[in-house]
Formats: sequence, C-alpha cells, structure tokens
Amino acid sequence: MLLELFQWLAQDIRAFNVFNYITLRAVLATMTALTIAFLLGPALIRWLAAKKIGQSVRTDGPQTHLAKSGTPTMGGALILLSLGIATLLWADLTNRFVWIVLIVTFGFGAVGWVDDWRKVVYRNPQGLSAKAKFFWQTVIGIVAAVWIAFSISAPSSEKAFQLFLQWVGSGFTLELPTKTDLIVPFFKSVSYPLGIFGFMVLTYLVIVGSSNAVNLTDGLDGLAILPTVMVGAALGIFAYVAGHAGFSKYLLLPYIPGAGELTVFCGALAGAGLGFLWFNAYPAEVFMGDVGALALGAALGTVAVITRQEIVLFVMGGVFVAETISVMLQVGWFKYTKWRTGTGQRILLMAPLHHHYEQVGWKETQVVVRFWIITILLVLVGLSTLKIR
Repeated sequence: MLLELFQWLAQDIRAFNVFNYITLRAVLATMTALTIAFLLGPALIRWLAAKKIGQSVRTDGPQTHLAKSGTPTMGGALILLSLGIATLLWADLTNRFVWIVLIVTFGFGAVGWVDDWRKVVYRNPQGLSAKAKFFWQTVIGIVAAVWIAFSISAPSSEKAFQLFLQWVGSGFTLELPTKTDLIVPFFKSVSYPLGIFGFMVLTYLVIVGSSNAVNLTDGLDGLAILPTVMVGAALGIFAYVAGHAGFSKYLLLPYIPGAGELTVFCGALAGAGLGFLWFNAYPAEVFMGDVGALALGAALGTVAVITRQEIVLFVMGGVFVAETISVMLQVGWFKYTKWRTGTGQRILLMAPLHHHYEQVGWKETQVVVRFWIITILLVLVGLSTLKIR
C-alpha cells in the first residue's frame, strides 16, 4: 500500500526510491507490527477480560497451572492484527506469494478463532470438533498446495494459471520444473524429484503439520512465540536469498522470482510476535490461543515451502518437532500397551514434552528459557546451510 505511494512520489523525488529495497521495508514492517502490538495490546487484554474470555486449565495438568485459570486467551488475534496491518502497509501487494501466505495464515487463524470462541464463550470444552478442525485445515492446506505448486514454477500469476490449465489439459501428467524438488541441506547437488502430486502432498503435510506443532507447543508462558519469531526471522533470510537471482545462484538455491517479498511478511511476523511476547512473558497477561498458534504454524510452513526449505524448517523448528513427537509417542504407546496388556502405560510423565520436564521438577521459566536456547542453536544450524554445502 505505502510502496505504491512512495513509487508515485519517487517520480518527482528520487529519495523515495529507497523504499523499493526489500530490506528497508522488512525493517519498517517489523517496527510497525511491534508498535501496533504495543499500542493495541492493553486495550485488547482489557476487552478479553471484560468479555470473560479466559483460559480454562486442565485439572489433570501440572498443579502450578491452576493459578492461570481465567487469564485472557485468544491473544493471537493481536498478532494477526499487527501482522496483517504491517504486511499490507509495507509489502508489494501485487506479489502473489504475499497473498498466498496471508490467506493461509488468516485461514488457519479463522479455524483457531472458531475453536477458541466455542470453548471460552459458549463454554463448549470440545470447541470445534477434531474432525471439523482437521477438515478445514485440510481444505486450506490442499488449496494452498495446488496454488504454491504452480506459483513457484512460473514467474507470474498469469503464467502460473496457464501452467495449471496445461496440467489439467495434459490429463494431470505434466511435470513441474526442478524448483519443486525436495532440497537436502548441507549437500551441494542432492535433491529428490517429487512430481506434482508428491510436491502437493509434501506441502500439505508441512503446512498442516507445522500449524499443529506450534499449537501443541503453546502450553507455557512465552514458550511458543519466541521460537516462532526466531524461525520466522530466519525464514525471512531464506526468502530474500531465494528471491534474489545473484544470491540464489551463488548459494546454489532455487531462484523463485517474487519470493524475496516474503522477507517483509517475515519481518512483520517477528515484530508482531515480539510485541505479543511483551504481554505473554511469565507471568502471562494473555494467552495466544488456537487463533494464534494454528495461524503462525501455518505461516511458517507456507514460507518454508515457497522458499524450498522444508527440511531446514524441520531443523530450526526442532522444539516444535520434539513436542509433536512426544505427544504421538505418548498416545501411541498408551494405546498399544492397553491393547496388549489391558493397562495403558506412558513413556513420559506427561505430554507434551514441556509438561514432562515440569513434572520432573523444572520450573516453568526454566523450561521456557532452555527451549528458547535450544531453538537459537537450531536456527543457527539452519542458517549455516546457506553456505555449508
């Protein structure tokens, strides 16, 4: 929005050309989102408290969490509002990737909003049923997978649509360019062709999986949001490289025309996340809720797919992966042992993983900060794949 204004002004005043630089607009988007979150945060928290939109705490969880009952939730709306406004202000709104990521993010956010609203307003403990939630996640994930598959294979939206029509006209046998191959980090020329359907399946799994992984991690004050900020900021660097013909060639990454504009989105995500952390840090004044966790996870997954860094996302988001695997193992082993012996057994004291460490004796702040430190290390490992090949 502002980019168009500055480009018009630059016709007479050359100094405004500086706003054509993605890096500057990414910084400005970060600052804008952070400022919006700071300004709107207190008012939103008061509104949530007045509407009695408070968190209900599970009675079978850590007893220290019972004091959190009634804390305002659905604070993820603050993140989405700050993120959306900052992106619309500073991003190039003619860029197809910006709209893909925004629609996916807010689509998953809408699913989370309905789930949270039913839980806290209508006092329905189940919220949106698991089948309904998975159905809508699947719908958005499949649409995004098809959209991204042809968008990264063509230089413009028009060419992408033409490529889609050619694929349909060929009886779904047309092959996509090598940009859709699965890239293996740390190796110079190792990648695996996926084909159109393989790419769509991978994209769907990354987006939906990332969304639910962040949601499972969001269980302690500040635990999910800072890793999301760090991973999102790192993905912004990958987006900038992927969208720059010179850098992508030098670093042996696929050149995705237009992907660099996602750096602005990632900057806005980082700013919105840091602004939310101001209120979500221990002891939290507001919780994120599904509206924030599902949306942010989907955003990370979508950016990773567009920049062709699915495996790097798996590495940098190692905390999210560990939390998800802990739940899968806990539930799977319990069901298996109950089927075999009649009595279910558990691997962990409690799942997800962060609750296990609380039960071991770690304080909440210890768990959070230590998981933050692990994420910093993993993000650095992910960034090292830019050069180490």
